[in-house]
Amino acid sequence: MSKKSQKKVKLSQKTLLIKRASFFLFGLSLFFFPSNNWISRIRITPLGDSSVEVLGFNNPKVYDYPQFKGGEMPFDVSAVSVFLIDRDSGVVLFSKNEERKLLPASTVKIMTALVSLEHYNLEDVLRVRDSFSNGQDVGFKKGELVSVDDLLSALLISSANDAAMILAGHYPGGTEAFVKRMNSKAGELNLANSYFANPTGLDSDEEGKLFNDFSYSTAADLAVLARFAILDESFLKIASTSYQQISDLGNSVSHSLYNINLLLGSLPGTKGIKTGWTEEAGECFVGYVERDGRGIISVVLKSDDRFGETRRLIDWAFDNFSWQEFESASLGQ
Repeated sequence: MSKKSQKKVKLSQKTLLIKRASFFLFGLSLFFFPSNNWISRIRITPLGDSSVEVLGFNNPKVYDYPQFKGGEMPFDVSAVSVFLIDRDSGVVLFSKNEERKLLPASTVKIMTALVSLEHYNLEDVLRVRDSFSNGQDVGFKKGELVSVDDLLSALLISSANDAAMILAGHYPGGTEAFVKRMNSKAGELNLANSYFANPTGLDSDEEGKLFNDFSYSTAADLAVLARFAILDESFLKIASTSYQQISDLGNSVSHSLYNINLLLGSLPGTKGIKTGWTEEAGECFVGYVERDGRGIISVVLKSDDRFGETRRLIDWAFDNFSWQEFESASLGQ
């Protein structure tokens, strides 16, 4: 191995160690400060105003909070479960059955990506051991050498199930250990109403027969997961990409990736993040929109029109909330 290659490997290993250490320290913070973690709920009472529900996220500083300006929502929402929160303060902007456990479909891949980013370097190259065809895939063939960066792109842009299985299969201990880590990470984030059965979010086989073991989650848990995920620059960059072409290590095979998220480029400020659909789960979508420095995370599960409803919800939220400062002294349990 050349000196240049040795240097690259050392830098890659150093980057991975730093990444793992940061996740470990984050986990410790949740353990030692359980009353102010990523899923705790409190109510804040700004001076002269009614209380506002907040999804607490162990934030080290006080953010501006959204204040409702009034006005009824001028449309109905078909989604069984809906949850909108402010990115920074954690204030709940809108909720409907947010604690109901439902099939999450491919929104599961948010966690698949996070576990992969925690373990692998983007430059790592994985060999495709077996072809996988069930639901959405990009058609990776046995023997292909693909970078983790490109596999994550296939996972988050095209919602590729084969990419999910490749990433999970190369994890130490294989897919079973990977899924176990998905669930332990859910525990670290206090996703108390979520369970991951596989890295794809599939709930049935190719013939449509339901699995005995399947994933479930809630809109509230998925909002927490999304809020953590967007802190990772690599994740957010990939999830907000509309189109990308990837190829194997030898540039002999290429795959075109088209983002299933129809709001990218059409709804101002859209940054991702993950779609989901199965026959049983219905239309699912976890979104993130940023405008004028303000961010809103949205979740709709089992919707008849995930993109249309998300668009209306986001526009309604930005139109009907104004962001104001509040003093930490006004914070109350």
